[in-house]
Amino acid sequence: MTAEPDPNGLWPDPVPGPLGTPPPEFARRRESGPLEPAAMPSGDRVPVAVRYEDVRALLASPASSRNLRLPGLPRLVSGIGIDDDPDALINQDPPEHTRYRRIMQGTFTPRQIEPWRPRVAKIAEELLDGLGGDFDLVQGYALQLPGRVICEMLGVPVDDYAQFVRWTDMFLTTSTATEQARYQGYTDFMAYAAELVARHRAEPGGDLIDLLIQARDEDDRLSEGELVNTVFSLITAGHETTASMIARGVFRLLLHPRQWAELVADPALAGIATEEILRYDGPPASAFMRRITEDTVIPSGPLSAGTVVMPNLNAANHDPQAFPDPGRFDIRRFTEHPPSPHVAFGYGPHRCLAASLARVELTEAVRALATRCPGLRLTAPPDSVAWTDGLVYRPVALHVTTGPADAGGGA
Repeated sequence: MTAEPDPNGLWPDPVPGPLGTPPPEFARRRESGPLEPAAMPSGDRVPVAVRYEDVRALLASPASSRNLRLPGLPRLVSGIGIDDDPDALINQDPPEHTRYRRIMQGTFTPRQIEPWRPRVAKIAEELLDGLGGDFDLVQGYALQLPGRVICEMLGVPVDDYAQFVRWTDMFLTTSTATEQARYQGYTDFMAYAAELVARHRAEPGGDLIDLLIQARDEDDRLSEGELVNTVFSLITAGHETTASMIARGVFRLLLHPRQWAELVADPALAGIATEEILRYDGPPASAFMRRITEDTVIPSGPLSAGTVVMPNLNAANHDPQAFPDPGRFDIRRFTEHPPSPHVAFGYGPHRCLAASLARVELTEAVRALATRCPGLRLTAPPDSVAWTDGLVYRPVALHVTTGPADAGGGA
């Protein structure tokens, strides 16, 4: 059954503040219930960690397992979900996980990703040049940019992108009314990924899939299932997750016209602005549930062996103990007085493998808008923007114009 609305729930996150700001519930939980249970979409209730130090401790602990396939454990969603596949990197523990990461460690380093920056910037410019003066930033830009980038990197026909969107939309829903659609989306997507791997094995080239097929640690290579899961994860994360960060980040910038003007005047600020976007409006809030394998103590208290807990990254990134005045959006936060490192890409062994690529895409997306569309502004009141309600939270649409911005106002 679908979980009933839970006024104290954190999944999906509790009701956000105005204009998509962090849920006020975070502050209450940090003060009075830092490990208080909340209902998952499946109806199962698990403790949710909301403090920065607790989240980092959980993600780094060797007693924090991603194997949730044991009978009777709480589930994120009813029916098939990402937690079920033993070949998925996110579901593996050492030593299997260590081996998997070691084989792939050279593929996604900043050094390997940086040569893609000019191409990402060029795609962003091409998209903006084709949009005209008034457009929907979500459909016309935020979703298109990472989709085109990942298609080029993987050697996937761009014509297949629309199908990726349909599969991802089905798989990322939390509604049990569409459980069959989620299952079908997942299996079809995995079959497509398997076909891609087979095609690249038969006709090798120089794309990212070819690099993954060739990746090895001495004589050890990825299994077929691991390759297919890696391709699946790259397409999924490279589409919806990055698109949500672009959409939410640009929305946040446009709500702060003085900071947007700073960025327009100095597009080199795009890199540090990206770090604040990641902290404030980063990827999906929760880093997947963890099963505690032995009695463990984290800063907010003990967790017994067998407990399944959900670390909330969004709440951690708004903890005032780590980020002074966390509700203030400040594109210079990470230069003038660098706070603690944000955990938008997770922490510890399961930190996002493609973090470098996501950073490049978000930075170049913002930089291109600042240089090509300096007068960018919303064409409707910000409080009229509708938001999605699945596993990824972003504006459904952002109607903007490149005409002159209204004078004055804003931070």
